[in-house]
Amino acid sequence: MFAAERRQLILEMVRANGAVSLRELARVVQTSEVTVRRDVRALEAEGLLDRRHGGAVLPGGFTRESGFPQKSHLATAEKTAIADLAANLVEEGEAIVVGAGTTTQELARRLARVPGLTVVTNSLLVAQALAHANRVEVVMTGGTLRGSNYALVGSGAEQSLQGLRVSRAFLSGSGLTAERGLSTSNMLSASVDRALVQAAAEVVVLADHTKLGTDTMFQTVPTDLITRLVTDEPAGHDDRAGTELQALADQGVQIAVAGAGGEGGPAGRQRRDVPLPGPRRQGAGLRTAVALGAAESPQGAGAERGRVADLRRR
Repeated sequence: MFAAERRQLILEMVRANGAVSLRELARVVQTSEVTVRRDVRALEAEGLLDRRHGGAVLPGGFTRESGFPQKSHLATAEKTAIADLAANLVEEGEAIVVGAGTTTQELARRLARVPGLTVVTNSLLVAQALAHANRVEVVMTGGTLRGSNYALVGSGAEQSLQGLRVSRAFLSGSGLTAERGLSTSNMLSASVDRALVQAAAEVVVLADHTKLGTDTMFQTVPTDLITRLVTDEPAGHDDRAGTELQALADQGVQIAVAGAGGEGGPAGRQRRDVPLPGPRRQGAGLRTAVALGAAESPQGAGAERGRVADLRRR
């Protein structure tokens, strides 16, 4: 494929999806990430797109929201690895909330095996994934259906969450930065996500590497309210994504990094510790960095529970 053809295809993908990773672009145009990075730089020089941590976005700083059909085909291996890792956090008999998104949908498919679980959600896709789980109770919010992501939003959804208290909230979004935390492109979705956060003792964010360093219009979870981030391994040359992860860790966010397959084993089995998280802005005492793997888990023998390293405040 000639350079002009590659660049036109790259531009069409970014326009259709809002944000696309270099890894995904290289797969579609069937070339190396080095070549794709060169093409993205050329398109950026023409003002047709912007480079962002390991990917490309629409120009203008704030990415627009993609629809479900586009999102469901992006970073699928990474989302699978993240979901595998995040599922190890959920214990038998827990009550949790799970927000809308393609990554949380992948998580829900794995939660069907957790006995005695209660899942509160505003996502039709999450509810569908758990519909035939014999020992999982699904509680749906009220609200108005938002067709682009199959989520219930509006005052009905928010009011149904009042007075609710669960152990954890699992949320995704359109972007994540250390400065602003998790954000999304839609005001109604952001409002419901904030209500989900208020119902939970802990907040776990599921975000693949393409969302690191991406900032969108509406903040949903400020950084100091994020307990854990479960993400995938950024590309080795993506220094900016690594810097963003370190900045999140420095603010007290516990980081779990999943592998996306390869020589280390099947998706979700690899892990990397993110070292040296510093003090949380409003926290005290010990901070912890979490790396979950696959040898033992609360869901039974054979899945790894992981090891926790206590790191003292600097």
